[in-house]
Amino acid sequence: MKQLLKPSRSLLGILLALLGLAIVLGSLNALEIAVPAKTASGFVAVLVAVALLGLLDAVWLLRRPSPRLQRQMPGSLALGRWSEVRMDIEHDSPATLTLSLHDHAPAGLATENLPQSITLRPGQRGELGYRLRPLKRGRFQFERCEINLPSPLRLWQSRRYLDVPGSTRVYPDFARLYGGQLLAVDNWLSQIGVRQRQRRGLGLEFNQLREFREGDSLRQIDWKATARQRTPIAREYQDERDQQIVFLLDCGRRMRSQDGDLSHFDHALNACLLLSYVALRQGDAVGLCTLASEQRRYLAPVKGQSQLSQLLNGVYDLECSQRPADYSQAVRELLVRQKRRALIVLITNLRDEDDEELLAAAKQLGRQHRVLVASLREDVLDTLRQTSVQTHDEALAYCAAVDFLNARAGLHERLSAHGIPVLDVRPGELGPQLVSRYLSWKKAGAL
Repeated sequence: MKQLLKPSRSLLGILLALLGLAIVLGSLNALEIAVPAKTASGFVAVLVAVALLGLLDAVWLLRRPSPRLQRQMPGSLALGRWSEVRMDIEHDSPATLTLSLHDHAPAGLATENLPQSITLRPGQRGELGYRLRPLKRGRFQFERCEINLPSPLRLWQSRRYLDVPGSTRVYPDFARLYGGQLLAVDNWLSQIGVRQRQRRGLGLEFNQLREFREGDSLRQIDWKATARQRTPIAREYQDERDQQIVFLLDCGRRMRSQDGDLSHFDHALNACLLLSYVALRQGDAVGLCTLASEQRRYLAPVKGQSQLSQLLNGVYDLECSQRPADYSQAVRELLVRQKRRALIVLITNLRDEDDEELLAAAKQLGRQHRVLVASLREDVLDTLRQTSVQTHDEALAYCAAVDFLNARAGLHERLSAHGIPVLDVRPGELGPQLVSRYLSWKKAGAL
């Protein structure tokens, strides 16, 4: 425990008053104005008394035991969401204890309602609460907490740093995903902006035989079963299950762009988790592979809701690097690992200089897998394109934005011309757009 002792405002006020009195007495003495002897001796007596009381009060404060603190907080937090933290306080002081508390949260965690004060009677337990909001993902370690204790005579303040270790993990914003389990899936998807398109054909997997119903297609009739049962029997199909989705996630420098509170990379992680949640509920397997990251991550496609937890634990501490995206190398490594046909979702931020390399890598990947390229577009580009131009600087910014968007659109068109679909979306719209495209392809049997 580290402890710092400092005078209180009361002690400073007393010392300031004594200093003023000393200046007055000294001035009178310099002016050879007679001062009663009792006044001088009284001043010295008061000065000695204040010194003794201050020393005694400081000793009492230094010997006062520190209260015991315990931090109660969730083991995992969602990025950008407020959470409650509770500090439990116990003390053995025979006197009433008044203290001010400030928890030292690690950098990257914003706090609210700190510091706080509390008064506890002898033997009484108390608790204080404050709010915590993560500003970035990863693992955070709490080390200490600061308290301020007044001395019995309120002449001193003791600032003490108590060791209160603790840790928590900050995950991508998955609270909305788990909240969606409380609603019907279709209703939940519609609430977040996902549009499900009508099925253009029958499913690919046979499910069961049942009686023919109004609205069924004649192609669904099983004539052998109809002959046996002497009543129309139809085949019922369901969307194909046990398919695989692999996210190829760009962790390079382009994903560091910031739109609002989240970076492009955080938006991409949220979108991956959103589509993973939907795909896993559809019976498909989901995996993930990173490119341009400091530490390569690969999670093989696995079915089951437990895979969502594996994905969260696998990506919660991912950070963008300063490296450029090497699409060719990433595709070669993925082809070695992913032998079975899958939907490969490449999430990146495309530039016109990516033309040849990306096109070659996507064509190589498309020979074995279904490929979807999701290209994130900065919100500021749309803002500049829609802003009225009135000055020379605004005209330059507008022309630069239009030129950049045209070059970007040209790259997207070249990819589409080679059979590689592209989603050109703003970061906040990526999740719903990915889910809409996935459900559309799945219902059409295009995965």
